[in-house]
Amino acid sequence: MVSEKITQLINEQIAKEQYAAQYYLSMSAWFNSRDLEGIANYFRVQSKEELMHADKMFDYLADVGGEIVIGEIPKPPHTFVDVQDVFEKALEHERLVTRSIFNIVKAANDEGDFATTSFLQWFINEQVEEESSASLLVSKIKMVKDNPSALYLFDQELSQRVFEPENGK
Repeated sequence: MVSEKITQLINEQIAKEQYAAQYYLSMSAWFNSRDLEGIANYFRVQSKEELMHADKMFDYLADVGGEIVIGEIPKPPHTFVDVQDVFEKALEHERLVTRSIFNIVKAANDEGDFATTSFLQWFINEQVEEESSASLLVSKIKMVKDNPSALYLFDQELSQRVFEPENGK
């Protein structure tokens, strides 16, 4: 049985993951409206991954007997300064999510909740990958600057990303 504190933190994280999905969907829409469909695809896939993360937490909480309470999800921003701004905001958001997951891990460790700590290890590894990927994309977009040809190639590169559900989800 999971504690009320851990239950609350995971419920909050579910809402954060759902917000992240909406945030990335908003970013996707922004790029789509600028005919950068490859980058729009990248963020659409990112949105689907965040929903998968929320589902994993939902299922875990159900498995350990925690009460699932769906939280309110604020409206994400829908305007951005430029392409670089979007990628920098995505990186900033991934760092926020990482800190939030670390907070749950710390609370679980403090309580001796080894099941939750073990479960969250997947998310820790995922966040290392997410931050690394987001950081690399920020570096690449800075190289592109205002070069339309380079932006076209970057857009083409990101069009190749495909959503790969884990464990059939």
